Amino acid sequence: MDYSFMLLAAATTGLLVAMLITLARTIAGPSLYDRVLAVNSVGTKIVLLIAAMGFLAGRPDFLDIALLYALVNFIGTLAVLKFFRYRHLGIAGSADDRTAASETGGRR
Repeated sequence: MDYSFMLLAAATTGLLVAMLITLARTIAGPSLYDRVLAVNSVGTKIVLLIAAMGFLAGRPDFLDIALLYALVNFIGTLAVLKFFRYRHLGIAGSADDRTAASETGGRR
């Protein structure tokens, strides 16, 4: 058995254990932002897992899939944080924002 295969298998096992610990943090997080950070960490570990599994299977083209998933994970995290901060995902300066600003005399 090849040592590089055993090393990648051990890394994959370690990633799975780390994901389980992070999922426990997601459930037990004291605040919303802790939970969002834990979900983002799980997404990052999934990216590493996809890359490691691709190399274990002899398919290095899985790295493209991992990079795409990393971008989706990053944009999704930003969208969730923006939603919880502003309570909407609209574009700043949209018609709703201008209407609210005119009703409050320009103050938000």
